[in-house]
Formats: sequence, structure tokens, C-alpha cells
Amino acid sequence: MRYMLFVCSDPDRTAELERTPLSDQDMADQTESWVEEMDRRGIRKHGDILRPPADATTVRVRNGETLLTDGPFAETREQIAGYDLIECADLDEAIAVAAKHPMATMGLIEVRPFLDE
Repeated sequence: MRYMLFVCSDPDRTAELERTPLSDQDMADQTESWVEEMDRRGIRKHGDILRPPADATTVRVRNGETLLTDGPFAETREQIAGYDLIECADLDEAIAVAAKHPMATMGLIEVRPFLDE
């Protein structure tokens, strides 16, 4: 089954961890190790890092008019920082893969199956 992992930051948790010895480079190295492992195992099909929410454009069509808003579509503390498309045998395996992602320790990983699965 295919799953989308939404990799989300949590500003409160990030601020807390900034007071620890874990650096941005440590997180990048851990994430790269996770990517390499999941690629080697054939689980990760694609993924990437997204630009910050301030760079987003929200599109709505109301009464035939296209309305644009700069920034994220919702006010929320957690922000989607990236994504990974994975293929696993079942939800249990997808959860195990998500739990190994380094961002699960300082943010959250939303695991969502594709509709056609």
C-alpha cells in the first residue's frame, strides 16, 4: 500500500530541542541516514523538503472568482516541512517507518493512505 508521510515541524518542540546538543546538521545527517535506509529497502519512492509556509500561495475559487492568499491556508502551529511517498505492506509497517524518521522526535509525521488503496 502507498502512504504519504507529511513531515511536520512543531515550533514548541523545536525551541525545546534547540537547548540540547542536537544541531541542525545532526538532524540533517539523521534524516539523510533515514532516507538512505528507506531507499535501500525500496520503501521510499519519493520525497522532498518544502519551502516555508510564508512562501505558500493559497488558491480558492468562489463564485467563479479566483482568490489568492499569501502564506499558509490555515493558522496552525505545526507546519508541513516536507513529505515522503512510501510503499509498505500495511499500516503497521508504515507507522514503523514513520517512527524511525528523525522529525518524529521534534515534530510529527502524519501517515495517510492513498484513496485508491
